[in-house]
Amino acid sequence: MATKEEILESIAQMSVMEVADLIKMMEEKFGVVAAAAAVAAGPAAAAAEAVEEQTEFNVTLKSVDAAKKIACIKEVRAITGLGLKEAKELCENGGVLKEGVSKEEAAAMKEKLEAAGCVIEVK
Repeated sequence: MATKEEILESIAQMSVMEVADLIKMMEEKFGVVAAAAAVAAGPAAAAAEAVEEQTEFNVTLKSVDAAKKIACIKEVRAITGLGLKEAKELCENGGVLKEGVSKEEAAAMKEKLEAAGCVIEVK
């Protein structure tokens, strides 16, 4: 029979997916729920739980197609509510258009802006 230290060393060498499978197998075998799985499984499981789906995104204007600059300025104004001068500067220099928007809203903005000739990044 393996010692606790040997078992712990074996778990430390497993991938995150292997640890998750091991936890499921232990839950089924012993009829328990591993509520503190991240603590028991080590850093690998803690890292897996730390990865959450992002809910807020920043939409950033990277560049503008020179041939479509006017269309880009119009679309930036419509999305941000900026004045003509501010929208023109934003199109020329790039920068954050909106912060903390939902995934759907960010995708809709990106689609509209790219259709107008902008290069957009969503983070």
